[in-house]
Amino acid sequence: MAWISNRIPAAAFGSRDELFSNQRPVHSSFRLPPSSFSFIMVITQIRNATVLLEFGGHDLLVDPMLSPPSVMPGFRLFRGQRRRNPLTELPAGADELFARATEVILTHEHPDHLDRPAVKWIKSRGLTLWASSVDAPNLQRKGLNAEVLGDGQNSFASEVIPGTHGHGLIGWLMGPVAGFYLTHPDEPSLYITGDTVLTETVKQAVGRLQPDVVIAPAGTANFGLGKDILFSEAELVELVRLAPGQVVFNHLESIDHCPMTRTKLRDMMDAAGIGERVLIPNDGEQLTFERDPHSVPVEPSASPNTKPGFQKWLTAKFAGT
Repeated sequence: MAWISNRIPAAAFGSRDELFSNQRPVHSSFRLPPSSFSFIMVITQIRNATVLLEFGGHDLLVDPMLSPPSVMPGFRLFRGQRRRNPLTELPAGADELFARATEVILTHEHPDHLDRPAVKWIKSRGLTLWASSVDAPNLQRKGLNAEVLGDGQNSFASEVIPGTHGHGLIGWLMGPVAGFYLTHPDEPSLYITGDTVLTETVKQAVGRLQPDVVIAPAGTANFGLGKDILFSEAELVELVRLAPGQVVFNHLESIDHCPMTRTKLRDMMDAAGIGERVLIPNDGEQLTFERDPHSVPVEPSASPNTKPGFQKWLTAKFAGT
C-alpha cells in the first residue's frame, strides 16, 4: 500500500468523482497508475481528532469540533498550564471540507469530539450521525439523526471496538468510548481507535483485524494528575510496532491537556526506528492511501450491542454531554 501527502486543502481538487473521472494526479509530483484509482482512501486532517474520511463512496466527518479558539474551558485541571480551548483555528478550507460531508462518525461525546456548534451544524444539514450502541440513544435525545454503526446500512462493513479513556477510576469516569474498524472491497482497511489507552482489547483488535491504516490520538492527554488518559509515549511506540501497516497520529496541539507536539512525536518515532510507518499530518493536510489489489481485508465481527447503563448516565452528567 502506498500513500501520498498533500498539504493543499482537499477542496481544491473538487469532488471525489471529479478526481477519479478526470484521472488527475493527487499532487503534481506524483501520478498514480490509472488502475489504482478504484483503490484510494483519502484522509484529510482538519483539527484535533476531526478528519474528513473519503471511504467507500462516503465523505465521513469524524469527531467534529467546530468551535473557534478559546470558547471552551481548559481541560488540564492540575499543575498549571491550563488554557481555554481550542488552542488553534480551523485550517483554511475547512468550510469547504465540512460542506462535502455526507455523514458523521462519532467515537464519543466529549466536547473536543462533538461540541455545541457541531451539534447545531449536523442538525442544520440533516446528516446521519453514526455512533456506538452506547452513545446513539443520548445523541437521539439531542435531536440528532443518530444510528448505530455496524447495523449493515452502509456500503462498507464495520465493527465497533470499545476503548478505555484512561486508567482506573479516572478512565471509568471518562465514560464509554468506541473505536471503529471499517472495510470496503475497494479501499484499504481502517481502524480508528478513538480516545483510548493501549488495552488488551485494542491490542487484540489490531492483531485480529490487521488494518492497513490506523488512526490514533497521540496527544498524551493528562489532567495534570495521574496517568495519561490517551496512549502514553511508550504505548504510542508499541501501537506502531503492533500495527501491520501505517499509523496516522492526530489529536495534537489543539487542546490544552495534550502536551505532545508533532516535532517531539516525529523525533520519538524516528529514534525508535519506526518513523517510516508513521504519518503525522498538519491541520489541513491530505493523505491518500492506495489498497494493494491483491490483499483481502479481514471481515469484521459483530459489534457488541451494549446498552447505555449507569456509567453512561453518570459520566454524561459529569462531562456535561
